[in-house]
Amino acid sequence: MPNARSANAVRLEFTAGSLVQSNLSGAAFTGDWLWVAGDEACGLDRLRRLAPLGAETLRFGEVRDFPLSDLLDLPGAAEEEADLEGMAVADGYLWVVGSHGLKRKNAKPDRDHADNAKRLAKVALDGNRRLLACLPIEPDVQGEPCLVRQAQDGRRALRLKGDAQSNLLTRALAEDIHFGPYMAIPGKDNGFDIEGLAVDGRRLLLGLRGPVLRGWSAILEVAVEARGDHLRLAPLDDAGTLIRKHFLQLDGLGVRDLHFSGDDLFILAGPTMVLNGDIRVFKWPAARSLLAANRETVRFEAGLTESVPLPHGRGTNRAEAFCALPPALSAGQARWLVLYDAPGADRTEGAHTVFGDLLRQD
Repeated sequence: MPNARSANAVRLEFTAGSLVQSNLSGAAFTGDWLWVAGDEACGLDRLRRLAPLGAETLRFGEVRDFPLSDLLDLPGAAEEEADLEGMAVADGYLWVVGSHGLKRKNAKPDRDHADNAKRLAKVALDGNRRLLACLPIEPDVQGEPCLVRQAQDGRRALRLKGDAQSNLLTRALAEDIHFGPYMAIPGKDNGFDIEGLAVDGRRLLLGLRGPVLRGWSAILEVAVEARGDHLRLAPLDDAGTLIRKHFLQLDGLGVRDLHFSGDDLFILAGPTMVLNGDIRVFKWPAARSLLAANRETVRFEAGLTESVPLPHGRGTNRAEAFCALPPALSAGQARWLVLYDAPGADRTEGAHTVFGDLLRQD
């Protein structure tokens, strides 16, 4: 478990036109290349490792945008945000997942009471939020990893079958005894909100920021397969189970990100609602083996261990993405990159450079 933090040890240099800027919500590595997602865009950015600058141990820049509309036939309009919240690299694909949740307009200080009351009552769903997709990674002629609609070896970019209102996952959950009632509640109101993704073969783990039920957070386990032009849910067992539910004791916090490291699953956790509260990393020991052997459709897991807490500000510096550094970038030591949404002044330099932290085990 990481037990120490190096603040602002990673420098990310974006540009004025970058799809992703400071609203970082997902991260994954392929070698020296860092992929990042933001929750206010409909695409991803790729950054190259650059020579160190000053005290920053790691520096990434020369950003390139990859709009999702170039890779997929999206359920919503190309300009609608996908609210990407989880990323993972596995078997030559970059996997991404949107929040799948509804959003509620917020009150604004320059509006009168009546107008703000109307705003607070307005709930909407952007058509691209209910997106779960795999995107092939293929080197270009310069050998740089790129996201493509179809790779030369036949791999294709695919998304879970659905439209701007629902997909196979939300339809399967509509009548679920635990999560069905929360599908119509906006994510930031403790409604349904996916914010973490981990991939193990065809098994996907979807970490929920909300709802948190009587203090129990949840991870959904599904399996997917390519069928025709889409991904579809595949049975997890001979009984035809499409979703398994794993309830975790995270001290009332919701899942913000997931990452496998060997056999263990690391969980970034934070408040489920709009609160300035604890942000911590938990470890689920031997989770990969346990999940592979498990046949229960609903489980409760309280035996998690906790590491160093992460900082947060008042409305700023919300840790929302983390992933392990490749061994070549960490001198063979276990290191985790942590990126923050709404970075404060202490995590920015100019208009387009932001800083992340490194977690380490001393």
